[in-house]
Amino acid sequence: MALDDKAVAHIAKLARIGLAPEEVAAFRQQMEGIVEWVGMLEEVNIAGVPPMVGTGLATPRLRADEVTNGTATGGDCREAVLENAPDRVGPYYTVPKVVE
Repeated sequence: MALDDKAVAHIAKLARIGLAPEEVAAFRQQMEGIVEWVGMLEEVNIAGVPPMVGTGLATPRLRADEVTNGTATGGDCREAVLENAPDRVGPYYTVPKVVE
């Protein structure tokens, strides 16, 4: 599909992209490449693929809920998590006061 400079300027205006007149030609080439690439999707064989209206109809694959011991090595993961805290007091994170 060939785009003219007027169409590119209109698309840029709709997208709120400020284009200088000398930039329109470069963007036209890029947009034509994108349209050509999307056009290749028409060649994809979708015979036998059921239509998908949305993801709400899909059944999610859920893993079984299993009780674990907290870390891959076993045991309590509290210390491993608190090691990442920039400041802490005992087993608690400390954060700056934001409300007076």
